[in-house]
Amino acid sequence: MDAVSPVRTRDRYGEASRLLSFLIVPINEEPTIMEPAAPGQSAQPGQTGIGLYLAFLQLFFALTWTVYVIFLPKLAAQVGISPQAVIVILMLDQAVFAAMDWLMGRLADRWAPVVGRLSRIVAVTTAVSCAAFLLLPFVAPTGSETLFLVLTVLWSASSSVLRAPPLVLLGKYASRNAVPWLVSLSMFGLGVAGAIAPYLTVALRETDPRLPFALASIALLIVTLGLGWAERSFAGGRLRTETAPAARTPMFSQTQSRAPLALFLIAVTLLGLGFQMHFSLNAAPMFLKFAQPSELEHLMPVFWIGFNLLMLPGTILTTRYGGLWVMAAGGVVGALAAFAAAHSGSLAALGTAQFIAGGAWGCVMMSAVTAALALGNADGKSGTEGSITGALFSLLAVAAFARMVLVWTELNKAPTFAAVQLWLPVVVWSLAGGLLLVVVVRGSTNRVPRRI
Repeated sequence: MDAVSPVRTRDRYGEASRLLSFLIVPINEEPTIMEPAAPGQSAQPGQTGIGLYLAFLQLFFALTWTVYVIFLPKLAAQVGISPQAVIVILMLDQAVFAAMDWLMGRLADRWAPVVGRLSRIVAVTTAVSCAAFLLLPFVAPTGSETLFLVLTVLWSASSSVLRAPPLVLLGKYASRNAVPWLVSLSMFGLGVAGAIAPYLTVALRETDPRLPFALASIALLIVTLGLGWAERSFAGGRLRTETAPAARTPMFSQTQSRAPLALFLIAVTLLGLGFQMHFSLNAAPMFLKFAQPSELEHLMPVFWIGFNLLMLPGTILTTRYGGLWVMAAGGVVGALAAFAAAHSGSLAALGTAQFIAGGAWGCVMMSAVTAALALGNADGKSGTEGSITGALFSLLAVAAFARMVLVWTELNKAPTFAAVQLWLPVVVWSLAGGLLLVVVVRGSTNRVPRRI
């Protein structure tokens, strides 16, 4: 096939327009097929640049969700939705995420091999998502509940294109040793968004929602356009030193791959439930035993500071031992930190426990995505990185949905549940860690490479 050379493309459109060239490539040209990188290559400066780009992409994407949650009660009230029903809308969002994250990941596996296709589709879909998001505060004053809910669902469904699909590029075309570092940079954006969310909640509370919605939408769309540069950088081979694609080493045989994948996804669900219970339900009440409500905006980010600071060095362990080992260790450390937080006798002790718990969750997220991308090539050629990574994010949405059900039904206020609530993160994180140890021990017993 007469493929289009990336060098010839740059000569044709000029270096100044390369970030947007993926939007204007003539549709009648033959596509360039991207090849995988060698598994032994470490991150190069250009690859780190792509990781930083993904961090900004995830940061602005997460901030749109923060803005949405801050203003949803006010906007819902304008269309006649009661405050008690707002959580139902949020549950609907999570249900849509659970379905669409997997679907978008699966579609990304089909889009990624042809240069420009994935970034082009992501850009168009994000434009639709941002338009729906931007219209929400303008539609709400009209009182049209139906239109408001349609826009909400449209935004939720289309925004899923920014979770798994961009990460597919790392799994398919970055060197295997570089993947943990690049994933951690991407997750760093989520951690920053989580850390500043309490401050935004206070700062934007009385603001006209139209301005934050417009700024968030425009910023996210602009950043998303850069995905074409990332995709073509991989395709052009400028970030790789090998001259030919290296053979993939199978991680599991075809007969063994289903069981480890199933156990991996079960562990992801348990870890997600533990996070939802520990941070979303338990953290604030634990801090309120030693602090005033007005201080929560300064205390809650401690978890996310630990998330960012401890996740980055955790990439060294993931590169050396593999994602499943680090996931297992993160689950165990998180369980111990949750136990320590529940039994803290001072604000300093509680803050330290929260910092460690956040770091453990950061390592879990980074290593889980790394493992999902590796499992996508479990047989050396399956190419299901997007499907498995999408399934990971879908299950995290299911965990968030389960936590919201507890709040909606007020089951979390029942005396029986309250008695075990502090222990649930400890239990589920410990179970997940044990389950992942079973997976890696089985892999070692079958003489399977551990770097997964």
